[in-house]
Amino acid sequence: MSQYLYTLDDKELAFPPHQFALNEPNGLIAMGGDLSPERLIQAYSNGIFPWFNDNDPILWWSPDPRAVIKIADLKVNRSLKKFINKSPYRVTLNQNFNQVIAQCANAPFRNDDTWILPDMLNAYRLLHQQGFAHSVEVWHDNELVGGLYGVAINGFFSGESMFYTKTNASKIALVSLINLLKLIEVEFIDCQIQNPFLESMGAVDISRDEFLQLKSNELNRNVNKDFWLNRELTW
Repeated sequence: MSQYLYTLDDKELAFPPHQFALNEPNGLIAMGGDLSPERLIQAYSNGIFPWFNDNDPILWWSPDPRAVIKIADLKVNRSLKKFINKSPYRVTLNQNFNQVIAQCANAPFRNDDTWILPDMLNAYRLLHQQGFAHSVEVWHDNELVGGLYGVAINGFFSGESMFYTKTNASKIALVSLINLLKLIEVEFIDCQIQNPFLESMGAVDISRDEFLQLKSNELNRNVNKDFWLNRELTW
């Protein structure tokens, strides 16, 4: 297969087949286009996500392998279980998406420039308003101390980013999300690219082909729109 990078048409929403993704950098499949809700929904429905830095064009990715957490294989170690049992935190769904994504963009543990640029912030906030992007918030008293956000299309959830300012807050956000998805028998969440934190929580790398099959199964899962209503979560 020729290592040619596909350039998206400004009007046509279609993405190239996954076999067009480059080997190096791993998974880069296209450039250009825009971050309109229509294009983002098309991308996620095809297992493709945007990721780029300031001064780059919009870059679209379909890496192989792909990091996922299979719901049944979530790892909650003894110390986290103990913390959960005594935690003072409260967890909510979609109560403050704007603050969560802003905190993710400015998370102090990031050692490089954020990829959650103003255009990305605006795009995902619009996706949230349209019911496709969702946040989990972790509160200590009335202070937001952790959370995550991602994109959900039917039963397919693709995690984008998370943050924490207090111990275990991002882990509790992830555990709460997975417990929520268990209610509708979702089998996995897409983590996109592996990292040590995700691996510690049970994320594994699977082939692109296996990921695309799992994604297809979840896209066909019928999920009531009320499932993502703003509410407090039990965890």
